[in-house]
Amino acid sequence: MDTGPLYLEPRLAARLAALLDSAPFLHLLVDALGSPLNVLLPDQITENTEAFRSVYRRHRLGGQVFFAHKANRSRSLVRRLAAEDAAVDVASVGELRHALGAGFTADRIMATGPKDPAFLWLAARSGATVNADGPDELEALAGLVRRHGLPRPKVLLRLSEFEASGPRTLSRRSRFGTSVKAFGPLLDLLERHRDRVDPIGVAYHLDTTSPDEKAIALEGCLRAMDDLGSRGFQPRVVDIGGGFGVSYLAHAAQWDRYTSELAAAVMGRRPPLAWGGHGYGLHAEGGTLRGALSMYPGHRPVAGAGYLDALLSQPAPTLGRGLGTLLLESLYDLYTEPGRALADQCGLSLARVLEVRHPDAGPALVRLAMNASDVALEDHGILMDPVLVSREGGPAGPPEPVGVHLMGNLCLEADLITRRTVFLPRLPRPGDLLGFANTAGYCMDFGVTRAQQQPVARKVAVRQTQGSWRWCLDEEYWPIEEYGPITDSGGRA
Repeated sequence: MDTGPLYLEPRLAARLAALLDSAPFLHLLVDALGSPLNVLLPDQITENTEAFRSVYRRHRLGGQVFFAHKANRSRSLVRRLAAEDAAVDVASVGELRHALGAGFTADRIMATGPKDPAFLWLAARSGATVNADGPDELEALAGLVRRHGLPRPKVLLRLSEFEASGPRTLSRRSRFGTSVKAFGPLLDLLERHRDRVDPIGVAYHLDTTSPDEKAIALEGCLRAMDDLGSRGFQPRVVDIGGGFGVSYLAHAAQWDRYTSELAAAVMGRRPPLAWGGHGYGLHAEGGTLRGALSMYPGHRPVAGAGYLDALLSQPAPTLGRGLGTLLLESLYDLYTEPGRALADQCGLSLARVLEVRHPDAGPALVRLAMNASDVALEDHGILMDPVLVSREGGPAGPPEPVGVHLMGNLCLEADLITRRTVFLPRLPRPGDLLGFANTAGYCMDFGVTRAQQQPVARKVAVRQTQGSWRWCLDEEYWPIEEYGPITDSGGRA
């Protein structure tokens, strides 16, 4: 049994590490704007976008990188991308209005996800590309174009249920898209509405990071492009969606060690590692370990732009040549829709420590001015340690690793920031901050609520300039000038 602290240290890029190392500045922000507080780094998303663009250049492919807006509601991130060589994928009429108001022109906007008539109308009226989910959506779009005299919209046909030849291998089933087996009737529908919609290509959406499943889907899209061409259309785009992954943890060894010890805890071979003995999908049955880990893989050797590079370099399952090469030879543009991967390292969520209690048995209970919906790590199966940001003037002393349970501010037994026993370098004190790193992708505000009328986290955008941090409210950010109060390295305004 391993009895040492089971750390799961977050991976920190240089910009985010420098921000977390600026304790006086972070305390100044929370003192002024309250806890919880979300802090965003708009400059980081441009760096991430450039990493994806460099993969396009490496494979000599044209096309566009679309930020999946649903990953974060931030104004500053979207406005920053509007000033760059990037595009945006919107999944609601509200997101579409936001993108247009942030400075995106319609040729850089793609409408995806379930669409009501208002969403379809505004997408067609503005000239955004519509990623059509099925025949009913295409019929509705064509009807709106006819009745309201709208411009002929560009359309991508989202497909699903791809199958490789040879040994029976299926790509993961999705609730989105039309089965490739029903592609023929979909082409018939397109021919009937040839004067109302312009099919520019095909797409897929898979809720997986499996490269083999994505390779099957991409090869299936290439075959579908041939079918579109045979009907007299001129397709030119293949959209491979998102799901490029993020590596949240700094050390693979810590992840391997933790998952091994979790299995031992579930089997009763060591004390529990989570509140109530929770096993994250594992359970013991008759002396045998059952189930499967229901957690996001904390450490990934290949993720983000590197994953895209590997996928494009992978041979097609049956055509036997590199997928990127096949796209290039056909002169097809590539569309991608990274959400989590573009938001990687783009922000953190801060919470003030309110109370530290010492029960008769077990780890200390640390209550935060935050609840589980403010930093939805558990909802997305992400396990990683927060960073302890000390308040100046606290009692000094050597670090002494300690395991704690993090409690939220709701009057609800289930309000745990994370079920896992979190290990910190020392016991936190009231007034300290805990910084949950890398929460901009889905964990920051995707599921936030106002339960019990608790305040939701405000957002600020920050930028480091010549060793000093500047900040502004997220809604006040525009990528045209320096912003906000200047602080020196000590955090003084």
